[in-house]
Amino acid sequence: GEDVKPFTPGKTKELVMSLQQPAVFCNMVGDWPALHWNVKYLSAVLDGKKIQFRLGLKTMDLVPQFETRCSYVEATLEEFLAWSCGQPSCVSGPFSCYEYSKYWAYADYKYIARIFEDKPEIFQDIRWSDFGFPGRSGKESTLWIGSEGANTPCHLDSYGCNLVLQVQGRKRWHLFPPGDTSFLYPTRIPYEESSIFSKVNVANPDLKRFPEFRNTTAHVVTLSPGQVLLVPRHWWHYVESIDQITVSINSWIELDADHEARVEEAITRMLVCAIKSAENPSDGDLWLNPTEVEATSHEINLQYLNKAVSAYFKCQKARVSEQARAGSTGTEQRTGASCKRKKREVGCEPEGDRLPTHEFGFSTLKADELQKIPFGPHLIQVLPESQETNLMGVVAVKSDGRDLLHENEGGHFGKLHCTTRQLVMSNDCETSAHQMDSDSSPHPSQTALSTNDLLDCLVNPHVISLVARLLLERTRV
Repeated sequence: GEDVKPFTPGKTKELVMSLQQPAVFCNMVGDWPALHWNVKYLSAVLDGKKIQFRLGLKTMDLVPQFETRCSYVEATLEEFLAWSCGQPSCVSGPFSCYEYSKYWAYADYKYIARIFEDKPEIFQDIRWSDFGFPGRSGKESTLWIGSEGANTPCHLDSYGCNLVLQVQGRKRWHLFPPGDTSFLYPTRIPYEESSIFSKVNVANPDLKRFPEFRNTTAHVVTLSPGQVLLVPRHWWHYVESIDQITVSINSWIELDADHEARVEEAITRMLVCAIKSAENPSDGDLWLNPTEVEATSHEINLQYLNKAVSAYFKCQKARVSEQARAGSTGTEQRTGASCKRKKREVGCEPEGDRLPTHEFGFSTLKADELQKIPFGPHLIQVLPESQETNLMGVVAVKSDGRDLLHENEGGHFGKLHCTTRQLVMSNDCETSAHQMDSDSSPHPSQTALSTNDLLDCLVNPHVISLVARLLLERTRV
């Protein structure tokens, strides 16, 4: 029948937790009420409630449009809809300073539990239980609403894997495997808990400044309404709206590996806040992402670090106890082998193992294991770009999910750690957006190093990962 889904919840969860490459689920959400969540419907539900929009320039620069370089306004979805459709009523509204042909707007990373806190019944419109996660609904999801061109700088999420449902319009995803991390020039400036940004504008890369970007392997897919994209752990992604209006819903799935990631995030926050607070940065030093409320005190950061370490060892102890109950020697040997294979993900390496020489390693499935994955019309593999295609060629998934259309064309938070989001308003309309001309990294012609330069090196993800391992070894002893 039409209501029969291609995968059972158990099988879907198995795929979500085991796949180490992006894939698109089709024909899994046809009966979800959330498929009706277009902007017109959401505008009626919110009934004049204002939400924050981030605005950026549509012009293509050689550097990413980080959120610290954008403008911000508060507006209703009705006002956003009128602006994105070019209606004259926008002349005096919150978008009046931003010409639609020059700007895009993005209401990104909006917790559904917050914006619909007075309408909790709407949470049930989202049914992640079909993907094997019973009880997970809109309460554990976020909402993204954008105009054409709206985008999120290329980044990876420190925590979990990501399920993304496309509701209205299409979005183009550029994904890069964890092994490409060093080629993407990772940075923690601007700082945001759980997000590691790339210094490269992957849509228009500056190959003179970032020559190693040539070594990346992009997986590009156009997500259409009704499809669900799986973004595996630590996969980099740059996301752009390609239709007039887009709506998507996502949920981050917690993983055991998040315990170690939280230790790394706690160390990063301590260093960032300690150094930047000591410097007493001026308002013009845009090192803190607008999604972060404030620089927390050293005492609070230390408490956060100790809690993260305690949670890590609690998870380790529980895993050891579970293995001990496994029983036979054969079972123990198989568990140990599995644990060794997964030490990158869950940190359960034997005591005698040395510290890793590189981080963000993520083993790929072997050929025989890959053959067992039921790829087909209901689960579409997001493949690497062909060597013959242009740098940012497109692999589009048709909305019916029955085949892939390859096109060649020229030339998007810890998301599990909920904090109060800061409202950053721009009083001079276009000023902030026009300042999006450089990042905090020194240009080769510069000779004086700034605090940001030092901090960028200290909190490099590779350095933090090594420090976390050293710290956990010290605590274990």
